[in-house]
Amino acid sequence: QVQLVESGGGLVQAGGSLRLSCAASGRTFSNYAMGWFRQAPGKDREFVAAISWSGISSVKGRFTISRDNAKNTVYLQMNNLKPEDTAVYYCATTPSRYYTSSLREYDYWGQGTQVTVSS
Repeated sequence: QVQLVESGGGLVQAGGSLRLSCAASGRTFSNYAMGWFRQAPGKDREFVAAISWSGISSVKGRFTISRDNAKNTVYLQMNNLKPEDTAVYYCATTPSRYYTSSLREYDYWGQGTQVTVSS
């Protein structure tokens, strides 16, 4: 069974940084693409970043995604955070090697980690 566990969220002031981590198990991590999404209160879940099995990535905005296949972990580095970045952040995995921004392509999701940016 695939499990994804996010960590690293919290409360930060505007302009600050956070690094989210997502530890994966139950699937050969290095073979598959991973993604980060977020959902703010009252809004739809939206794409943030994704990374292919080879490390090629796509990012929306100011963030950086990376992966460490030896640790079965994907990271989201968030710098210069703004109050509008406040949301629950989810990592997800897709049964494809190549990244995608489409939520429907992801078959397993983590439980989410809260990020709150104060002004």
